[in-house]
Amino acid sequence: MSPAIIFQIHLVLGYVPWLLCFGTYAWPRLKAMNRVDAQRAIATLHSFRFFGLVFIVPGVIGPNLPAGFAGFAAYGDFATGLLAMLALFMVRMGPLFWLFVVAFNLVGAADIIIDYYHGIQFGLPELAGELGATYAIPILYVPLLMITHFAAFYLLMRPQAKAAKALAGNVMAS
Repeated sequence: MSPAIIFQIHLVLGYVPWLLCFGTYAWPRLKAMNRVDAQRAIATLHSFRFFGLVFIVPGVIGPNLPAGFAGFAAYGDFATGLLAMLALFMVRMGPLFWLFVVAFNLVGAADIIIDYYHGIQFGLPELAGELGATYAIPILYVPLLMITHFAAFYLLMRPQAKAAKALAGNVMAS
């Protein structure tokens, strides 16, 4: 099997265990939390996206990793991480918190989608070995990030009354 096929299998299958784990453990808890706490939990995970700058560190990635992929992925992750941190810092400032929650989710989801596009455009599956130590990021970390973006958007659109009912239902069931 070619390295490109293995990389593509890894990309697709990276979502399966995260969806199973998220659906079993994280999603029920996030749905039961109040809106602020749920978004804080998601923002905390995304605040570590500053780590994406590793895509532009020579020696960590191979010299033939396309700069068009690496640079955009690095700075998109970095921007998302900073926006998530700002959301966490602004938690007590209501409107600013929600502004940064929406911003980090929009920027972060767009970053991942554009990175997938760039990966196809620049032939990343054939160059997967050039990812070097960062190979694990798109396989293990990105699926969880994308899943949590979808969860955040869902929770942002869910009416507050429904969230409060879910919280009350869990308290009574305990």
